[in-house]
Amino acid sequence: MAKGKRERKILAFTGAAALVAVGLNLLISAINAQKERKAKKKKSDLPGSSVRINLSASEINRLTDDIIAKSKETYDLVASLPLVKASYSNVISSLGELEAHQFPLIQSCVFPRMVSTSDDVRRASSEAEKRLDSHFLMCRKREDVYRVIKAFIDRGERLGPEGKQYAQCLVREFERHGARLTPSKRNEMENLKSQIDELSLKYIQNLNDGSKFILFSEQELAGMPLEFLMNLEKTGGKLKVLLTSFHVTPILEYCKIGATRKLVAVANGQRGGKENLDILENLVQLRHKFSLLLGYSNYADFATEPRMARSSAKVFEFLEEVSENLSDLANRELNMLKDLKRKEEGDSPFGMEDLLYYIRRAEEQLLDLDLGEVRQYFPMNLVLSGLFKIFQDLFGLRFQEIEDVEVWHETVSVFSVLDASSADLLGYFYLDISFREGKFTHTCVVPLQNGSLSSNGARQVPVALLISQCPKQINEDPPLLRFPEVVSLFHEFTHVVHHICNSATFSRFSGLRLEGDFIEIPSQLLENWCYESISLKMMSGFHKDITKSVTSEMCKSLKRRRNLFAGLKLKQEILLCLVDQIIHSSENVDVVGLLKHLHPKIMLGIPLLEGTNPASCFPQIVVGYEAVCYSYIWSQVFAADIFASRFQDNLLNQYAGLQFRNKVLAPGGAKDPLEIISNYLGREPSVKPFIESKTGNNMCKDV
Repeated sequence: MAKGKRERKILAFTGAAALVAVGLNLLISAINAQKERKAKKKKSDLPGSSVRINLSASEINRLTDDIIAKSKETYDLVASLPLVKASYSNVISSLGELEAHQFPLIQSCVFPRMVSTSDDVRRASSEAEKRLDSHFLMCRKREDVYRVIKAFIDRGERLGPEGKQYAQCLVREFERHGARLTPSKRNEMENLKSQIDELSLKYIQNLNDGSKFILFSEQELAGMPLEFLMNLEKTGGKLKVLLTSFHVTPILEYCKIGATRKLVAVANGQRGGKENLDILENLVQLRHKFSLLLGYSNYADFATEPRMARSSAKVFEFLEEVSENLSDLANRELNMLKDLKRKEEGDSPFGMEDLLYYIRRAEEQLLDLDLGEVRQYFPMNLVLSGLFKIFQDLFGLRFQEIEDVEVWHETVSVFSVLDASSADLLGYFYLDISFREGKFTHTCVVPLQNGSLSSNGARQVPVALLISQCPKQINEDPPLLRFPEVVSLFHEFTHVVHHICNSATFSRFSGLRLEGDFIEIPSQLLENWCYESISLKMMSGFHKDITKSVTSEMCKSLKRRRNLFAGLKLKQEILLCLVDQIIHSSENVDVVGLLKHLHPKIMLGIPLLEGTNPASCFPQIVVGYEAVCYSYIWSQVFAADIFASRFQDNLLNQYAGLQFRNKVLAPGGAKDPLEIISNYLGREPSVKPFIESKTGNNMCKDV
């Protein structure tokens, strides 16, 4: 029961009692005081969780100091060991238990910046994150600690599979931060890293310049929704269109005037300008030097080594196979769009500026789907209850809401996760999904405590936090979710379940600390449930009469829409993934020449827009996904194979679900991901089911 409701009930009770018998006031006061004491006692931490809730700014600062001090103490102790005295217990286990103990404390300092209602707390949390990141980066560069770990491993003592995996992870992490380099080479590496960070920041700053705009008359914006036009600023009798995604994307989707679309597309493609192309070329050279210092042949090999792909060569092979298999479908899709343009605009050539507009026009013709109407069938609470039931039934879990536990806002709820058959506690999750000013704006999952097993046999349970900004309830109307928000919640909740179902010994191998190519596979897999009638009806109901679930025709249309023009959309993604991989596979690449050559080849003859270069305004290639942009498509391919072979014919197949939980979710990062997937499938994964999923249900396939 929410705190406000409970207090209102107590007040109602005491008021009624006073009317009946004024003389009982003292007794009632005593009863209420006892209730308040019990309520305060109940507002406690979760049993088994070391996550600290509602820290003040000063408490965050103190805890950050303590974490850094304890970490330094442990690392110094390991570093001080004589090499011949290094053992599993005083090196590998010691560092593993430090991670397990400190992770929830670190997160206690860091996660408030995303959810706290206090400006002071958010500032303190952000500062703590910077300090902790800086400290642990220095820890990963300690050559003295690396030398002790390496000495133990080189002795070749027999280790269990997970202990061996953890030791190898430690060594690789130190080596990728320069532990094997001479002092002069380490200084050179640090200098390169500093230059890379500085240039990356400049690239992003150039893209985030919101001052660039174009002026249009209303006639030049024909086809745009009235609401969009009303929100545009007027300057000198014209409408001001900013070169931001909030303005650019709607114009490319809705504007009927081809010349306007082209002008906006070209201006948007020139946002980074020559300056960003120069920055990117410098970054490529610096990253190449960085990778050579560490013993890699190029930066792409450095980036892919700790991932499932393992090498750039494997990524090229993967992208080319997917691209080639999509070409026939993409050609049919493009011909359909060209026919639409010919009917609407005559014989003018089809360009990239036309893609979004005619995809939308084709969707209108091919689908009878009103997303505004669909939204009426997805009240937030109904979506959550259906989502919970699907995950519980599929994976043999039980979720129980815990009341009267300490949270940071009254809208936050907390659940325990139990194994349905044994009733064993597996972990906890917090839901903070209602809109609130000052909260992190994107839907995401934050691990608060990792599952692990200590040397004394005690199990630390995982704890996760799901953050979103779902609409607030207005009056008596329930908050309604747009369909993309339903898919996003389903996707992110899979990360929660993955994290909690982890049974690895080491905190490092928890469900949300996995190789980048692997972590999205379960979530991509479970997204399929959002497009099937049986599961959609489990989490839908018309907001004025929840007994009426989303219609079967709506379900079919949503599924068709998912794969409509999938060939062309994926070709665009593959183009950028190939550019990313090519430029990071050598020291010097003519980025302009590369795009002019590659664009028409991948995009079926559509030329690059004159004067533009996607590489100048593609932030993923610079920050966060450099040389690994392929990983999203990679995870989709693996997820499609699992879905087709295990769940497509029976979405609620609990046997397959339990096998997936035990064989794929439980190991976390303790096993090789390819081995995990192959073990579950009984064979190596294949690209074929992914291609079939895009071509088999595509409404353009016979055009």
